[in-house]
Amino acid sequence: MDSPDTDWADVRLHVVTGKGGTGKTTVAAALALALASGGRKVLLVEVEGRQGIAQIFDLPPLPYEERRIAVAPSGGDVYALAIDPEEAMLEYMEMFYGMRRAGRALTKMGIVDFATTVAPGFRDVLVTGKTTEAVRRRGRNGRRIYDAVVLDAPPTGRITRFLNVTKEVAGLAKVGPIKNHSDLVSGVVKSPETAVHFVTLLEEMPVQETLDGLAELRSAGLPPGGIFINMVRESLLPQTALDTAVKGRFDAEEIALGLKATGVADGAQATALAEALAAEIVEHAHRTELERAERETLAEAGLKRYELPLLADGVDLAGLYELAESIRTQGAA
Repeated sequence: MDSPDTDWADVRLHVVTGKGGTGKTTVAAALALALASGGRKVLLVEVEGRQGIAQIFDLPPLPYEERRIAVAPSGGDVYALAIDPEEAMLEYMEMFYGMRRAGRALTKMGIVDFATTVAPGFRDVLVTGKTTEAVRRRGRNGRRIYDAVVLDAPPTGRITRFLNVTKEVAGLAKVGPIKNHSDLVSGVVKSPETAVHFVTLLEEMPVQETLDGLAELRSAGLPPGGIFINMVRESLLPQTALDTAVKGRFDAEEIALGLKATGVADGAQATALAEALAAEIVEHAHRTELERAERETLAEAGLKRYELPLLADGVDLAGLYELAESIRTQGAA
């Protein structure tokens, strides 16, 4: 089982996955900001064509080129890239065959779309290949261009197939440039330089999908990273009150007396308000108890866990920086 004290200092490629609705893209963006803090240069990549990064950073749709989109705390730059499989295919044909012009002709004929539809593994090789190229890329001084790359990857249910490019391409090519390219990609993805992080909520379905995805990842020999528990709500009540409420014995009459004593409400109004508050407290206590159980379930995975707060005002730039600071202070960047 993986050590919960894993050090991410040597990780260059941070792959972020999670069940839909868990805030995967938000966490990937916040992680990129956290990793760039202190003067580092980080590339944030998306591959699903949703322009989620542009929406979170309040930018126009991103083109297929790397461009700076944010300055991290204490300096540092975050660049972004929205990978388009068609453009990645053209780069691929130019790189390995010197056929960029022919590739554009094939694109107009719809052959590229046809190829990536009948062989989806080839599409994954294209987009992961572009990402791992950014990880490996070096400048004239021999140093890597990016200190880290964060990949906003497909959801948990598809992550192992997406990353396990060597197996996916096995039926397409046994030798040649496609095979060599997939081997190169796999060499990065399965190395200690890569970590696959899971984003979840403290709810039964996302937690179970996280554990299932982690099991598949391990069976494929891919490197797990950490678990980011997103949208965590603080309990505003002491544990003694929660223990009483979860047993359904919370006293509405006591609340009514308090309301009357403070002049907030009186008579029947105080009673009705007290009963409503008592019901809310009992519901909150039950939710807190369920969340505690899900935390214990996640602990069994043996991975480092990071808790990110629920943003009361929603996800905006200020919220992203708040999440980035939380990630940084917890030692995930």
